[in-house]
This record gives sequence, structure tokens and C-alpha cells, in this order.
Amino acid sequence: MVDNKYKRVLLKISGEALLGDQQFGIDPKPVEMIADEIRSIYERGVEVAVVVGGGNIFRGMKNSAKLGMDQASGDYVGMLATVMNAVCLQCALKKIEVECRVMTAIAMNQIAEPYYRHRAIRHLEKGRVVIFAAGTGNPFFTTDTASALRASEINAEVMLMAKNGVDGVYTDDPKTNPKAEKIDKISYAEIIKRDLKVMDTSACALCKQNNIPIIVFDFKASGSLVKIMNGKDVGTYIS
Repeated sequence: MVDNKYKRVLLKISGEALLGDQQFGIDPKPVEMIADEIRSIYERGVEVAVVVGGGNIFRGMKNSAKLGMDQASGDYVGMLATVMNAVCLQCALKKIEVECRVMTAIAMNQIAEPYYRHRAIRHLEKGRVVIFAAGTGNPFFTTDTASALRASEINAEVMLMAKNGVDGVYTDDPKTNPKAEKIDKISYAEIIKRDLKVMDTSACALCKQNNIPIIVFDFKASGSLVKIMNGKDVGTYIS
């Protein structure tokens, strides 16, 4: 056990982070890397909850339109994709001896536990990583909003938003605009006012309401989680 800046955290991982070099599906290498990064703070005594997206398998609005599905149906399929990712991540964590539970907002008892707030908190207190799957269980809400909701429910001290190859919040998309400038610290209100595309405004508003700071960082930069727990400035701090 060592001193950590945060005792309980909610880590949001996009489904695309599991793609690796593939165009679709789950690449074992990034899954193992994510598991190792989680273990690096789990072993320090940090209580870790995780929300993983499903965009590597199915993107609700984008894919449902192509298939002629209504948005609600597409969102439900996207929720099922997050369950697949969550189970794969759970297996990777168990492989490196990290005790882990998957909890789903949609009941599927043969695969995972149904989500109950008090049980989730109890798992965390017992030193288990908890992966929240199936979003909020409702259509029209993204995994960003699910992350903010779960962070609020479990009284997380910070929400960590892992990005792929982007080391924080920028004034514009750094992948398309080389003149985009990185922002080290910013308020919730500025994120919403300037419509910075780092997360859903509803997720940002929920974190603001419950006073949960957000750290946006590059998950590909090895050791970022440990640096955050050591109190070092990493990525962009939103409060």
C-alpha cells in the first residue's frame, strides 16, 4: 500500500481502444495492455471501477442507420457490444491475478451480475475491480453518460477518460488541425460553452453537479495511471 491521490476512481475506456491494428473486433494486445495498466494502480490499493464502450463492435447511431434500425434498437445492440468487451477485459484481468466482477445494467445472469449500487460499492471495498457494462440500460444515453452516472453512484473521487493517442483536451481536433492547442486545465462550464468534443455535455453536466473532477489523458502513454495516482499533471484536468 502506498499513498494515492485518489482512493476510488472510475476509468472510462472507449471500445476503439480494443481495436489495436484491426478494423473491427478485439485485439488481444491492447486488452492485455489495458489490464496491465489497471493492475498497476490496483496493486497500490486503489479501488477501480471501469466502463468500456462498444464502438469496436457496433456503434449505435452509425450502424443502426445503415441497417435500417431505429436508434433505440441500435443503442441496445451497442450495449450488448459493451458486455462482450467487458467479459474479455475481465478474463485478461483474471489472467494476471486481478480479482474482477462484471456488472450489467441489462440482466443476463449467466454472463454477469446485475448492477446494484450497494453491491458494486461492496465489491470495490473488498478490493475487486468492477466493470460496468451495458451502459445505463437505456437507449439514447452514451457510455460517457453511463460513466458519469456510475462515478456519481459509487462516489468516485475522479473520472479518468482514456483517449486513443490524444493526450488531453484541445481547442480543436488535433488529428485534423495541427494548430489545435492543448488545454491543461478547464472548467466544466467552459467545456460545455465551447462545445469541445471531449465527451457528451450531459456527462460533463452530471460530473459538475456531483463535483467529480475529470482527467482526460492518453491511455497509450504507459504509466499514466500511476502518474495520476502520484499527483502528477497528466492530460487535461476538468473541474
